[in-house]
Amino acid sequence: MKGLFITFEGLDGSGKTTQIRILYDFLKEKSLDVVLTREPGGTEIGSKIRNILLNKKNKGISSRTETLLFLASRAELVSKVISPALKEGKIVICDRFFDSTVVYQGIARELGEDRILEMSLWATADIVPDLTFLLSIKADICEERMQVTSKQKDRIEMEKNYFKEKIYRGYLKIARLNKNRFIILDGGQDKLSLSQKIGSKVLNVLIEKGLLGKDY
Repeated sequence: MKGLFITFEGLDGSGKTTQIRILYDFLKEKSLDVVLTREPGGTEIGSKIRNILLNKKNKGISSRTETLLFLASRAELVSKVISPALKEGKIVICDRFFDSTVVYQGIARELGEDRILEMSLWATADIVPDLTFLLSIKADICEERMQVTSKQKDRIEMEKNYFKEKIYRGYLKIARLNKNRFIILDGGQDKLSLSQKIGSKVLNVLIEKGLLGKDY
């Protein structure tokens, strides 16, 4: 792929969505061709699947059904958005990707991380992010952050704290196993410090890949 594929991972309330928007604006200001998308969703079909997955009325959905719906949404997103953009040399920023499924369903729901990773790679046609930022912050702090917002919790955000603790530990596990692409950042830092670190790393990778000149 000619472009650069960046993903952000972390618990809900970790601040990743804020950092994604800051990075997107930062790169656009430099006149770079950037595509911003999210999971689940990002396409017409993906948005319909997202509504099913996050709807609180679907509380009883089975773990396997949940997993397959995430994979279906991802396969559509890769086919319709991510793969074409990368082939055109664009920068793609995605809010979550298959690491979320490996952690949430493979580890936290105990379906088997190796099996979920294999299924995820099949769904993405073996597309793997070039760079993944993990905003690491403990579950109880994320919960406190979410309580001060007016946003209604979705089905997955309503999970118990012990489930979210498993996610926190799961993310650290897979990040340490994939040091070649994961950047672990303390999500408790102030917004500006985080954004500067993220922006600097992305620019360096763009230069390394030849997508920016060294004197940029």
